[in-house]
Amino acid sequence: MFESLLLALVGGVAGAAAAYFAFDGFQAATINWQTFSQIAFAFTVTPKLLVSAIVWAAIIGLLGGLFPAIRAARLPIAAALRET
Repeated sequence: MFESLLLALVGGVAGAAAAYFAFDGFQAATINWQTFSQIAFAFTVTPKLLVSAIVWAAIIGLLGGLFPAIRAARLPIAAALRET
């Protein structure tokens, strides 16, 4: 479980950093060619959003590691060492 949580946290922090540097302050616009109206918008990556993303990554990592950990805990040691 610890390994799963650690990998999820590392991935969450890396993803949050990538999202911050790639999209914070990014501006885009789209146009409707039928009415010739334009919509412009900008992305803002806040610290609250980054923390939320890292927490979600940790939750998903824990859930992803839960079932393999339960299976490993139920196996006898000799059987676990024989499996590949």
